Amino acid sequence: MILGMGVPELAIILLVVLVVFGPKNLPKLGATIGKTVKNVREGMEDGEPAPAEAAASADVSQAVSGQEADVSQAVSDHEGDAE
Repeated sequence: MILGMGVPELAIILLVVLVVFGPKNLPKLGATIGKTVKNVREGMEDGEPAPAEAAASADVSQAVSGQEADVSQAVSDHEGDAE
């Protein structure tokens, strides 16, 4: 069983695909589907980070910004004391 489908269901799907696309176009269809799957996989690997990663990155960015403000304040306070 593949994806909960048995042999009869797969045979019917194959028959429908044969009737709709014809035997001459099946190799082209297979190649197109293969290229599409390859492109999707590459896009998932090279694409933008997952939402969880993006959220973690945003949290780190906010933390760094907060620390930067604290350091800037400390430096300006120290410069004021030195004068």
